[in-house]
Amino acid sequence: MSAKEGSAPDNLAELKTRAEGEPIASFLNMRLLELSPGYARVAMKLRPEYINFNGMTFGGIVMAVADEAFAYASNSVITPNVASQFNIHFIASAAVDDELTAECKVVKSGRRVCISEMTVTNQEGKLIARATGTTIPKV
Repeated sequence: MSAKEGSAPDNLAELKTRAEGEPIASFLNMRLLELSPGYARVAMKLRPEYINFNGMTFGGIVMAVADEAFAYASNSVITPNVASQFNIHFIASAAVDDELTAECKVVKSGRRVCISEMTVTNQEGKLIARATGTTIPKV
């Protein structure tokens, strides 16, 4: 294990501490709900400000909550770990006042690459989006 790579319990404690003051999470009102090695669950309440010109929730907002879960899950196994690829499929629209929950599971964690799968659902369990992502250790 390199000096950069902490043990999973150390990473989890550090990530949970950092989550409390993270600027983007605070700005978008995202909350870390659960974090374990290779897994994270994040939630956010949608606001009227997130609506686009078509009257629908802006896709970047849905992607943001998925990306937040992705960051926590991938960094729970290797820190620092940075995204090199993110792919999202929007399945259904989300409404103002929906509570979105993103879950990320790391499906492969190696020394050079970490591959994850994410889902975003609303408070009723309706699937809003599916995503995949790849991270690499920051050198």
